[in-house]
Amino acid sequence: MKCSLGLEKCPDDTLRCFPKIEQPFGIVIFGASGDLTKRKLIPALNRLFEAGILPERFFVLGAARTKMDDKKFRSRFDANPDFLEHCSYISVDYQDPESFKQLKNTIETLMKRIDSNNLVFYLAVPPDLYIPILENLSKSGLNEKPARVVIEKPFGKDLESARRLEETLKKYFQEDQIFRIDHYLGKETVQNILVFRFANFIFEEIWNNKFVDHVQITMAEDIGVEHRAGYFENVGLLRDIFQNHMLQVLALIAMEPPSSFNGENFRNERVKLLRSIRPFPVEEMGNWIVRGQYGRGVVNGKEVPAYREEPGVDEDSNVETFVAMKLFIDNWRWSGVPFYLRAGKRLPRKITEVAVVFKKIPHSIFAGVPSDELEPNTIVFTLQPNEGISLEFQVKRPCPGMFPQLLSMDFRYEDYFGVKLPDAYERLLLDVILGDPTLFMRRDDLEVSWELLDPVLKAWENDPIRFSPHVYPAGTWGPREADLLIERDGRKWRKL
Repeated sequence: MKCSLGLEKCPDDTLRCFPKIEQPFGIVIFGASGDLTKRKLIPALNRLFEAGILPERFFVLGAARTKMDDKKFRSRFDANPDFLEHCSYISVDYQDPESFKQLKNTIETLMKRIDSNNLVFYLAVPPDLYIPILENLSKSGLNEKPARVVIEKPFGKDLESARRLEETLKKYFQEDQIFRIDHYLGKETVQNILVFRFANFIFEEIWNNKFVDHVQITMAEDIGVEHRAGYFENVGLLRDIFQNHMLQVLALIAMEPPSSFNGENFRNERVKLLRSIRPFPVEEMGNWIVRGQYGRGVVNGKEVPAYREEPGVDEDSNVETFVAMKLFIDNWRWSGVPFYLRAGKRLPRKITEVAVVFKKIPHSIFAGVPSDELEPNTIVFTLQPNEGISLEFQVKRPCPGMFPQLLSMDFRYEDYFGVKLPDAYERLLLDVILGDPTLFMRRDDLEVSWELLDPVLKAWENDPIRFSPHVYPAGTWGPREADLLIERDGRKWRKL
């Protein structure tokens, strides 16, 4: 089957399949001296440039409080020299309206040079700077259409702060100008969940409570907080991973098929699914959610410190680095099917996977092989690393008896397509420049996720002793209480 470009085979660099941007544009990156700009944003834009996707006329203007000139700004990046010629820098005080007047003059000069009004503001800054930047963009008249603004997670710290941020956004920008970025939705393997589900009728017919026993979603990291201790101490893992990445992946696995894959239809179904998640009973929180924090241990053969011993972490910190939870989706498709979610730092390995576990056979006809000993069929989406899909099923072992054995039929992107998958930011930055909101979060998307998790956060804050995190040794799969969460239901976490 040929793709929309008329190709039967993907080129070595799949970025060359992306649509070329015809209209000149400018992107202003607030927080340009920070880590996100250096590790993700500039490398992604540079890759789009080298793939021939960017137009001849564009500019990247870095803006931050740090004092530096264009030359020093460019020297921070390992990028194509021709691309860096399009990059410049201006020092900005985020709280000072006068500073934004200077910014406006610089932007207007650059916009005249490229002869375009296609402008993007990217807020790669801590969340407490969102509101002053948005206010000053408005005061200086930089918020007028067709300008667009991109904000990074976390979108607020709780439901109240999220609503406050949304009111500010609504005051200064219209909804079609706002792009709330969750980089997980830009991953090829995450988007592939939709194709697998809605382009394969054989699987969609069994994607319900008649056939599925339960679903497990795991997002594991072997690293600790690294250089993000200051950020993590104010956020914690529930806000950092569950409020966005985890719930978005869950929505793709469980949502109903949209009538078409466009921005509003797709996002409507996603929000509808999130609204169907049963609220957690606060009085029985321990039976539904487990909170953990890593202690000292060994990861990849190396001794590592406890979370409370990390630089920048309070020695009495109660911040969680691990969360496991059970939830139910109250709709016809999924009624009664438990979804088990876990994520954590300093676990044995880095892996993100979704496992859809089907029901066991009701009766074994094979002598000496009880049905309980036959592992159920499972479809596994590996989102990172070694991206791909596996189908686990029973086969006859080559021997005289009828002895089933579980095998796995595997598809791996790298093995089959032989290409490097594009980075999520490459796809999402392209969509922002083109003005396509499909893979971005909507206001109601955010509110429903905060409505689900806000009571949990408040319970933890109101009773810190009762809900203090269980300590688990670094290099293990979390506290014993996480195992009990699923074992009480007669199930076990997958061995990864």
